[in-house]
Amino acid sequence: MKKLFLIPVISLLCISVNAQKKAITETGEEVILFDDGTWEYENGEAPVETTIPTNRKVFEKNNTFSFLLKSKKLNVGVWLNPKKWSFQKATDNPVAEYQFQLRNSDLYGMIITEQVEVPLETLKAIAVENGKAAAPDLKIVKEEYRTVNGIKVLLLQMNGTTQGIKFSYYGYYYSNENGSVQFITYTSQRLIQTYFDECENLLNGLVETK
Repeated sequence: MKKLFLIPVISLLCISVNAQKKAITETGEEVILFDDGTWEYENGEAPVETTIPTNRKVFEKNNTFSFLLKSKKLNVGVWLNPKKWSFQKATDNPVAEYQFQLRNSDLYGMIITEQVEVPLETLKAIAVENGKAAAPDLKIVKEEYRTVNGIKVLLLQMNGTTQGIKFSYYGYYYSNENGSVQFITYTSQRLIQTYFDECENLLNGLVETK
């Protein structure tokens, strides 16, 4: 696997849920995150619900993806095509379980699995906070709920700049009673549209396992 040029960026963005105590929402509000996955505004006011659209399309795994990579921590797995995607236990980010690379390309991915159930809204707040710590200009450019292989996920696409690199990462966030998942693909902003279908195909391989 060739050197991951965006790893310094993503290592800053993808921090363990357990390490979080405070976060800043995309509207600039400071919130406190608790170990049980709940959160509240730092000033004690009740949180105001934000409306995230729901995509009514049903998303399913690509029929050509025949290999199931199972998490060793949670009851989740990822269907993929090993002829297109290389994968290994994560070495570039200490909180990730697996890392991925589209062969002969500059598209990468990683999956972070933790045995802490976290509401999707809280996972979003964590993702934004981590992102802005590395890239102050980070913006959410797309967000929606989806049903993927029968499970509800939150899709986030975020763009930002750090160390002079304009990056984009596109991922699914998911949680159940056993834990939480951050499944992310990433590349430069210039290349994200080129690799969009590959991102979708990999992400849509996310499933619950027995």
